Amino acid sequence: MAEKHKNFIGGEWVEPATGEYFENRNPARQSDLIGLWPRSGREDVEHAVAAAKKGFETWRLTPAPERGAILKQVGDLLVERKDEIARAATREMGKTVAETRGDVQEGIDTAYYAATEGRRLFGHTVPSELRSKWAMSFRRPIGICGLITPFNFPLAIPTWKMFPALVCGNSVIIKPGEDVPHTVELLVEVLEEAGIPKGVVNLVQGFGEEVGDVIVRHPDVPVISFTGSTETGKIVGRVCGEMHKRLSLEMGGKNAQIVMADADMDLALDGVLWGAFGTTGQRCTATSRLLLQDEIHDQFVESLTARARQLKLGYGADEGVDVGPLVSAASREKVERYMEIGRQEAELVLGGERATGEGLDDGFFFQPTIFTGVKPGSRLATEEIFGPVLSVIRFSDADEAFRINNEVKYGLSSSVYTRDVNVSFRAFQELDNGITYVNAPTIGAEAHLPFGGVKQTGNGHREGGWEVYEFYSETKVGYLDYSGKLQRAQIDNYEASPY
Repeated sequence: MAEKHKNFIGGEWVEPATGEYFENRNPARQSDLIGLWPRSGREDVEHAVAAAKKGFETWRLTPAPERGAILKQVGDLLVERKDEIARAATREMGKTVAETRGDVQEGIDTAYYAATEGRRLFGHTVPSELRSKWAMSFRRPIGICGLITPFNFPLAIPTWKMFPALVCGNSVIIKPGEDVPHTVELLVEVLEEAGIPKGVVNLVQGFGEEVGDVIVRHPDVPVISFTGSTETGKIVGRVCGEMHKRLSLEMGGKNAQIVMADADMDLALDGVLWGAFGTTGQRCTATSRLLLQDEIHDQFVESLTARARQLKLGYGADEGVDVGPLVSAASREKVERYMEIGRQEAELVLGGERATGEGLDDGFFFQPTIFTGVKPGSRLATEEIFGPVLSVIRFSDADEAFRINNEVKYGLSSSVYTRDVNVSFRAFQELDNGITYVNAPTIGAEAHLPFGGVKQTGNGHREGGWEVYEFYSETKVGYLDYSGKLQRAQIDNYEASPY
């Protein structure tokens, strides 16, 4: 009998009010049933909101450095459990253990960074325009934060959202992607062990339409942070706009690696292999477009195809595996639909089919796939596939490459390989993305820098770095007038002024 897992609400592990559960299976080995997780509903969310309200009332009054100290302890515990959590994440999500270890390390880095920010929630002290008057700003927590996270970074992304929210003094309700319920459960166990007070962190498992939608629409949850598809993000944005909620959206990408003729070709090859096929292409920052200058196009494609053909597919916990499965049958079916589109628009030079054979038939494996002759503006060139599919596009010069990069509706990440410092700095200035790398792939964000994109990738807020702390807190201004008389600001001040 498979183990039934629970929600974490008000400091207790509790069964779902619905009494219903869903299966969590290994995407590399569908016969491997990991367990049963709560298929929660509205009553569970209401329970979590009530608990989070109580938790907020005590947590918001806890000094920020003390809140940071708990997150320092969280980081220490994650270090101790790094390999265990990484292997659990690989089992339910599919990417290699090397990648899930990196996922957990990102959570560790975020915990330690958040701990230090507990002593750096800066406001400003500025001169008043009036005599005997003090003016300053400071940061206050907002309330309950609803956090909705995806499957592809089952540990890192929850920490990006949760840790800054907690340091700022908020309570949280988190709903992880239903494909990866176990990893966040382990994270919450760590928070519990570190001493997070009851009600401050609440975990409600389940599906988007049954849990996520209820969180987004709940009138007592003033802050929503969502990472997922642009289509779902539009719905979340509309609801939050109507309800005047603070909202951070992190959505799709169609990221390009540009390789100029003067680039280090071996380095560029390493970059695109990692960017396109790491995490089986299931990153919002994945390299889904490769732009090659005419002079090096043919040789680069030949070398890339040979290298990609050597990638080993398999269960991410096995030695020597480079590429794991897609996360679900639905994800693989989506990729397959794009194969039909791709064959009509371009030339398939590698892959294009399900991967079969020893160790692969019980999982959602798909061959690393490369299309050449992809035309700017085509569906392969502009639509997010979220799989191990790379579209190769020719260009003549930097102007054309930058124009092709900018033509898509997304604007998350971009990459340029070149030895030309002028092209490098033009790329920073002209590529319409939130992140641009020079001589590195389109993936590789660091926890202490802001992360996010422009256009339909997001709504202007950033995860990570110092900016996210501004999202999870309100600025309040305080004035102290010790003049002992009524001062009517601009009325008295400027009527008395000779200017």
